[in-house]
Amino acid sequence: MKDAANKALSLVGEFKAFAFKGNVVDLAVGVIIGGAFGKIVDSLVKNVIMPFIGSIVPGEQGYAGWKVVINGKDIPYGLFIGEVINFLIVAAALFFFIVKFLGWVMKTKAQAPAAPPAPTKDQELLTEIRDLLRKGSH
Repeated sequence: MKDAANKALSLVGEFKAFAFKGNVVDLAVGVIIGGAFGKIVDSLVKNVIMPFIGSIVPGEQGYAGWKVVINGKDIPYGLFIGEVINFLIVAAALFFFIVKFLGWVMKTKAQAPAAPPAPTKDQELLTEIRDLLRKGSH
């Protein structure tokens, strides 16, 4: 009975270590922020960009009314174009953030490597002892 309880507690401990690790929490925050960003871009496309394009291009319902009828079936290509524009805006934002912003940060860190710290007094003494031992053995 104690063995089963210990295994259960061990499993709970392992799960806590995994679930509350920094990377998992960061990933969860990223997903939540990404979802919110997606909603903002979706609203921008549906409520600003596509209605503007719809006002320039003739049609009664704007881009939502853009469709082709084949054999009595509607194919709403206007809605598809709106989703493509939505995707392009999200992809461009990710590109600029990941490649240009984070890539720039990583390049500056890679260009200027940190100088190794000066040896401590203990390390200097150990180096001297090592050198003396090498001299004595030859």
